[in-house]
Amino acid sequence: MTFAGPGARLVGTGSALPERVVTNAELAAKIDTSDEWIIERTGIRQRHIAGDEETTSSLATKAARTALDDAGLEASDIGLIVLATATPDNTFPATATKVQDALGCNGCVAFDVAAVCSGFLYALATADSLLRTGMAKRALVIGAETFSRILDWDDRTTCVLFGDGAGAVVLEAPDTSAATPQDSSASGILASKLHADGAQHDLLYVDGGPSTTQTVGHLRMRGREVFRHAVVNLSQVLHEVIEEAGVSVSDIDWVVPHQANARILDATAKKLGIPAEKVVVTVQDHANTSAASVPLALDTARRDGRIKPGDLIMLEAMGGGFTWGASLMRV
Repeated sequence: MTFAGPGARLVGTGSALPERVVTNAELAAKIDTSDEWIIERTGIRQRHIAGDEETTSSLATKAARTALDDAGLEASDIGLIVLATATPDNTFPATATKVQDALGCNGCVAFDVAAVCSGFLYALATADSLLRTGMAKRALVIGAETFSRILDWDDRTTCVLFGDGAGAVVLEAPDTSAATPQDSSASGILASKLHADGAQHDLLYVDGGPSTTQTVGHLRMRGREVFRHAVVNLSQVLHEVIEEAGVSVSDIDWVVPHQANARILDATAKKLGIPAEKVVVTVQDHANTSAASVPLALDTARRDGRIKPGDLIMLEAMGGGFTWGASLMRV
């Protein structure tokens, strides 16, 4: 998407993780795997797993409150909530409305986006577009998942890869009263690109649903094919965003990628020519949290001081569908 000037500004971030931490060693005691096997192939050392009382909406609400505190705002200041998830509390209503009610800002626009691991990028671009139109002044964009609820815990090729969590950002609408040409030095979202390819459905999907099996189903994945598509698709979309924003790869201070697999992160960075030290990596601690992984990593890197005001950051992700996308912003 192309606009006259910089878009919505990032004014706060937050995250939430379930209390329970499950290590590779704990999984190895239950299934045919090992700590060494998991680390070598994925880079993952542990993941957080939701307890009985923890849900996608409860994690999303915690992350949202932390982001609001970071922004110095109240829930009443929010006019839009876009929540990305593949594991909603219920088939309907939207989990975003449960978060809205928990926060106490009933009446604002609230809806879910379903694009799996790319969900946060889809939600971010959607919120940015709506803020630019004047639909709201401030938005909460949330990625939240309880992927542990759709895993086949007897399938060692998939159950070791995923975890639960939530991340949130607060966006503030740009000043559209004086539109200016694109300025990569200004704060805000500079460019976003989204893609999908439904022909790749069978490479990464859940084998259930209300309209087909009347069940939740389990995640199924053909890992080798997903890896190949991920590296190619992410490299291409990153180049598209860089070209649209009128910057170069060397201008980017940080890449905040979807935390799917350490090998995908390394391969994508090399293909794009980005030094490994510029890539925010949290997969070792959180595993793959689907739509939550990008905002979780973003919040982590802001709070530990790596990402600073004025930095140019690239967000990117690919997930089932296939869907993929990227967004460039000046924080």
